[in-house]
Amino acid sequence: MTKYFFLILIMFSSSNNYETQQYDIISSDDDFEIRFYHSAVKAKVISDKNANGNFYKLFQFISGNNSKNEKIAMTTPVYMKNDNNSNTMEFVMPSSFNMETISKPIDKDIVIYESEAKYYACIRYGGYSNSSKFNSNSEKLIDKLSELNIETIGDIFYVSYNSPYKVFNRRNEVMIEIKYQN
Repeated sequence: MTKYFFLILIMFSSSNNYETQQYDIISSDDDFEIRFYHSAVKAKVISDKNANGNFYKLFQFISGNNSKNEKIAMTTPVYMKNDNNSNTMEFVMPSSFNMETISKPIDKDIVIYESEAKYYACIRYGGYSNSSKFNSNSEKLIDKLSELNIETIGDIFYVSYNSPYKVFNRRNEVMIEIKYQN
C-alpha cells in the first residue's frame, strides 16, 4: 500500500499541466536567459506577513472567492519578492482573461492589474528554493549582467513554476527587469 501511495505522489507531483505566462527568449546561455514578457493580467497581494498568507489569499481568489464565484485556473509562474518590510506574491491570470473579463476580488488585499511589457534577465535553478540558493543565483545573475554591461531596474525577485508537492525536476528562477536594446 505504501509503495502505491508513493507512486501516486510521484505521478501527481511530476505532472504540471498549468498554462505558463508567455515570453520570447531574446538570448540564452546555459541557465541564463534574457526574455521579453508581454503584458499579462495578474493578481497581487502585498503584506507584512509571511508569504503563506499571501498564497492563501490568492488561492482563495482563484478558487471562487471573487465577484463571479468563478474558479480560475492556476498558472505559472508564481512571482515572489521579499524585502525588509513586506512580502509580495503575484499569480498570473490565464491568457483568456483581460481587465474587463477577470472576476473582481472580494478580498480587499488583492489587487488586479495588467503588467507592462518588459525585458527581464533570469537564472534558472532546480530543487526546492531557499535563501542560500536565491542569494547565490542572484549573485550569479548580477555578475552575468555586469559582464554583459546590461543595466538593471529594481530588485531581484523569485519565481516558482511548481506545486510544493512536486519533488523532481523543479523549476525556479531569479529574475530582474533590465534595460535592453536589440
